[in-house]
Amino acid sequence: MSSVKLCSVKLNDGFFMPMLGFGTSAPNKVAKSEVEEAVVRAIDVGYRHFDSAYLYLNEEEIGRAIRKKIADGSVKREDIFYTSKVWGTFLRPELVRTSLEISLRKLQLSYVDLYLIHIPIPLKPGEELFPKDEHGELIFDTVDLCATWEAMEKCKHSGLAKSIGVSNFNRKQLERILDKPGLKYKPVCNQVECHPYLNQSKLLEFCKSQDIVLTAYAALGSNSGKEWLSKNNPVLLEDPVLSAIAARHRRTPAQVALRYQLQRGVVALAKSFNEERMRENFQVLDFQLTPEDMESLDSLNRNIRYFVDPLFSRHPDFPFSDEC
Repeated sequence: MSSVKLCSVKLNDGFFMPMLGFGTSAPNKVAKSEVEEAVVRAIDVGYRHFDSAYLYLNEEEIGRAIRKKIADGSVKREDIFYTSKVWGTFLRPELVRTSLEISLRKLQLSYVDLYLIHIPIPLKPGEELFPKDEHGELIFDTVDLCATWEAMEKCKHSGLAKSIGVSNFNRKQLERILDKPGLKYKPVCNQVECHPYLNQSKLLEFCKSQDIVLTAYAALGSNSGKEWLSKNNPVLLEDPVLSAIAARHRRTPAQVALRYQLQRGVVALAKSFNEERMRENFQVLDFQLTPEDMESLDSLNRNIRYFVDPLFSRHPDFPFSDEC
């Protein structure tokens, strides 16, 4: 059995999620075939937790890769933990299941292990992922997210999704769901941008108090060559404090950044399609950061966001995952 499969967190609905996941979002310039090849390699390396979304437009390729590795006997379906997300254009309650069924058809799978509300900001339904008016501004929709959540609960009840959760929610938005009359299932997790420069400590504390797992995307920071990214931010993996800790442990800065999250009880998504880095990022379970290391990494917090889209800034629920 994979060591990552053994290193799992129990969700509040009784299912288990591997603490280390493989992120699959990629810039448009990356060929979809590369995503398929990367997922095949990742399974060979030992990853079993894969994170994608309707928005990423790569679920056909991911499904093909997973089915290929099932067919050759490398894994069984139950070994794989697969996450998808409902995009903002599908947040009307009557559209949530439709979005999930589209993803399942693309994947050619019968269920997802985790289904998330991708953003707490409803967008005008339709074919356009980012519907805009004549001035280039996003066209928002008016949807009660509690009604969206009820549709998510039905997806879980039907077996199309084993677990359900949210992404990019702040405390206020989470409380809106948690305080909903007649709540059947709490979100099992909240996936947000999280790394030493944005450690989300207050949000993490709140999520732990509610038995909600925090999942970190951009756990290694990010580079500025991708869409949606703030420019001119410092490069996390070049941080001297992070580099010094890595040198002491004879590890890479990326391994330390990932290990930091695991020791905080945060599920970390590692994203690299480079096989060598993929293997390096996977090797984070066999060393321990000291309390002093953790304190030093905590002190790096600067509330720096790499993922910021100004188009969303007019919406009252922006920023998504601001500190509580």
